[in-house]
Amino acid sequence: MKALFETLEPGARDWQLASAIDASRLPSHVAIIMDGNGRWAGQRSLPRAAGHMAGIDAVRDVVETCARLDLGYLTLYAFSVENWKRPRPEVETLWRLLRIYVGRELPRLMNNNIRLNAIGRWDVLPERAREDLAGAISKTAANTGLQLTLALNYGGRAELADAFNRIAAEMRAAGSDEPIDEDRISRALYTSGMPDPDLLIRTSGEMRISNFLLWQIAYAELYVTDVLWPDFRRRHLLEAIVQYQKRDRRFGGLTRDGKAAEELVGAAAPIE
Repeated sequence: MKALFETLEPGARDWQLASAIDASRLPSHVAIIMDGNGRWAGQRSLPRAAGHMAGIDAVRDVVETCARLDLGYLTLYAFSVENWKRPRPEVETLWRLLRIYVGRELPRLMNNNIRLNAIGRWDVLPERAREDLAGAISKTAANTGLQLTLALNYGGRAELADAFNRIAAEMRAAGSDEPIDEDRISRALYTSGMPDPDLLIRTSGEMRISNFLLWQIAYAELYVTDVLWPDFRRRHLLEAIVQYQKRDRRFGGLTRDGKAAEELVGAAAPIE
């Protein structure tokens, strides 16, 4: 977290929030459903495309904050399989913005030692967007810091269907009829090799997970904020992490030491 504090003004709100975070208990993987671009634009009598463009600033701020916190993984829900149902001009705008983001942010990704990754059925993306994305992934592959994953043409049910079909093909090829366990399913997912998210953040106040990482978020802590995505900044991410650290994560079991759990919650008390 040293890199983060170097960018903060002592005594400011962000500095207070960062000071309340226990660096030893950071989430290893944060996933975010970026929602509210259209409403943000509507509130300002702007076209929806303006909301999507404004959302790029939020992506930049959150990605750099996660890198400076020394988080391992950040996954952003950028385009769902259902988003193809939106008007064609809006969909085309989203793909243009993806290319703009990749082109503009590649130097920042390199400077911050960030690896770019993508999950979903992104092989069907428009050719130029796919090529730009693949190029950025290749150029950042040797970076060793935060892994930024963009979920593109992604759906949790589609991911599970693809995983099951992959497993079925492997079993047919091997002539195997052995039982399928959870580990094998996890290895067949798009996120194979990544830890499951510890913290799932959704902006705009909607209380649903929208077909995002259905398998992986089984034990994730959920954090919903009314802040619309274009307004989401470092402070809001730090607030989510402070709240995350106040929770007693039992994974279906019981707390071994009730007193210790209470002390853990108290250690990350909200800032007045």
